[in-house]
Amino acid sequence: MNSNITQFGISTALLTPFDLDGNLSFPLLFEHANAMVRNGANSVTLFGTTGEGASVGFDERAEAISGMIDSGMGTDEIILGLCGSAIGDVTSQVQQGIEFGLSTFLLPPPFYFKEVDDAGLFEWFSRLFDSVDERAQFILYHIPQLTEVPLSIDLVTGLRETFPDRVLAIKDSAGNWDDTRVVLETGGIPVLVGDERLLHKAAALGGKGAISGMANLYPQRMRTLFDTHVEDKALSAEVDMMISIPVIPALKQAMVATTGIEAWANVRPPLQRLSGQDRAAITAMFAQEQSV
Repeated sequence: MNSNITQFGISTALLTPFDLDGNLSFPLLFEHANAMVRNGANSVTLFGTTGEGASVGFDERAEAISGMIDSGMGTDEIILGLCGSAIGDVTSQVQQGIEFGLSTFLLPPPFYFKEVDDAGLFEWFSRLFDSVDERAQFILYHIPQLTEVPLSIDLVTGLRETFPDRVLAIKDSAGNWDDTRVVLETGGIPVLVGDERLLHKAAALGGKGAISGMANLYPQRMRTLFDTHVEDKALSAEVDMMISIPVIPALKQAMVATTGIEAWANVRPPLQRLSGQDRAAITAMFAQEQSV
């Protein structure tokens, strides 16, 4: 990948498997990551939101990255999710990735302090970029429904203009098509989407791809959606259901339904496994999908 990000495509926002005691299930993680690339994804994104990255410790991250590379994944096939509000903490995560040969990182804003202005955010990103290895490049991560720290168009285009060798793109996971369209039409920064329901429209306007949770289930289907610019209405309906309940446990339960591997249902606190009607609904939908 380079600062032009001309060829991005589909990156699977990789789910992180855990055992019943909450330990990271490394063999299942590595098997799943490799399967994603074999089956149509251009890359995987490790320890983003879908991967419960905020619940994974620093030492575990190192073991996961090392093992994933040893399992056959190329360093150019792994995007590393970052999570932190202190510049020093994020810098350490970047350096950890660099030491394993990774160079592309998914970077959310500092999320603890709310109602901060663009000037403060610009300074935070600037200081971070100045403090990390020159090989590190970043996809800015706009997910205000979780961080409550939105990234404005002026901020992201300003960062891209000021740091063209650092800022690759923005991942827009807000799910607001009007805002996504404006960023695409402005043309100041390459755009990746997080909401699969918008991918066909974004691709038609020059969007460069997606970092997608649904790609855990359908890497090739997501690739087709991106390449054809035609909405997959059945997939959109599945996303509608997913976002009506806790998304990560729902996606993991869908993995159980499609793979038969019960361990996929496990999450780390504060998240909880699906139960009751939500579990039954997801199981029924994705079991039916598999039978089609």
